[in-house]
Amino acid sequence: MSYTSETPFDNIESSHQYVSLLADAIEEARREVEEEIAVSMTEGESAERRKEALQIVAYNLAKLSLHIKTSGRILNDLRSLRRLLLAEREPLHVHAKAAGTAGN
Repeated sequence: MSYTSETPFDNIESSHQYVSLLADAIEEARREVEEEIAVSMTEGESAERRKEALQIVAYNLAKLSLHIKTSGRILNDLRSLRRLLLAEREPLHVHAKAAGTAGN
C-alpha cells in the first residue's frame, strides 16, 4: 500500500511547492498594495490615514516575503541534503574526481 499525501507538508517537495505558491501570492498582494498607495497619494490629506495603514501593510508584506523566500531556500537545502544522504545525488568530490580523470 502506498502512502498518499494528506497535507501540503507531508514531504519536502510539496512543502517547497507550497512555499513557492505562497511567495507568488505575497508578491501579488504587494503589487496591489503599492498600487493602492499610489492612488491614495493622489487623494490628498483626507486619505492620509488610509495611506499610512497601507504603508504598514506594505512593510509587513515585505517582511513576510523575506521570511518566505528564506524558508524556500532552507527547504531547497533540506531537499539537497536528503538526496545526498539517500544517495540520490552524487557527492561533489565524486564529480571532481570524474572531471579530473576525464581530462587525462
